[in-house]
Amino acid sequence: MEHTPEQLKLLLQFQKQEITGSLVYRKMAKQQKDEHNQQVLNRIAEEELSHYNKYRELTGKEVSANRREVFKYRLISLILGPTFGIKLMEKNEADDQVLYSKLSHIPEIPSIIADEEKHERELIDMINEDKLNYMGSVVLGLNDALVELTGALAGLTFALQNPGLIALTGSITGIAAAFSMAASEYLSTKSEDTGKHAVKASVYTGIAYIFTVIILILPYLLLHNIYISLALTLASAILIIAAFNYYYSVVKEEKFSRRFTEMVSLSMGVALLSFGVGLILRKFIGVEV
Repeated sequence: MEHTPEQLKLLLQFQKQEITGSLVYRKMAKQQKDEHNQQVLNRIAEEELSHYNKYRELTGKEVSANRREVFKYRLISLILGPTFGIKLMEKNEADDQVLYSKLSHIPEIPSIIADEEKHERELIDMINEDKLNYMGSVVLGLNDALVELTGALAGLTFALQNPGLIALTGSITGIAAAFSMAASEYLSTKSEDTGKHAVKASVYTGIAYIFTVIILILPYLLLHNIYISLALTLASAILIIAAFNYYYSVVKEEKFSRRFTEMVSLSMGVALLSFGVGLILRKFIGVEV
């Protein structure tokens, strides 16, 4: 079958994506210690390679993988896990559906699309990534730390007026709350029949909480101006919320905007209320630090 220049260009584009994807999955497989995950990733790599070969038959040309993309997704999967890396790659290729329609008259294309949408997705869902099983525990730690500590720091900023004292008080409050939340998550997980390990769940909650505490307290340790510190703390909270919700939206394939707006509204709302409470208490109690 003869192809127009535009069709040939698209076929070569998809051919390059398939060989790039195949190489990415093979690199990811080598990074995995879990034998099950290695097998799944290698099977997906084989699927991508078979698609590449089908495109090669259509174009009559060999193409090489995009080494920059291979390096990028290999690094992303190494840092953030294979599920995030894979689903981010798949998400970035979602726009190709419109382009596929321009090639729908070619008999081989529908079967390739069907494999991409069904078989490969089934394989991706078979990947067992431990930390994703405890996503709820991470959400609990982050949510509670962001809402509670942004509020506490906002109140302390007006009540204490001393960056070192604010950092000390906030740290004690945050670390104590982290241990409390970790213990609560341990007891909660242990009492439920979820199949999760109670100790692991509590550790994920505690680590998420303490990580958030460190980021939010840091401006008060580095700067003398308490109001700039507060502004940076609130900005850091928004960045943490954005980063986590982007990660969550990719791996869980959910909308980013709704969860992000909800978390920001809660954190900033509590911070604003606490800011006002700190101002009122400082004025009426008359304590100057």
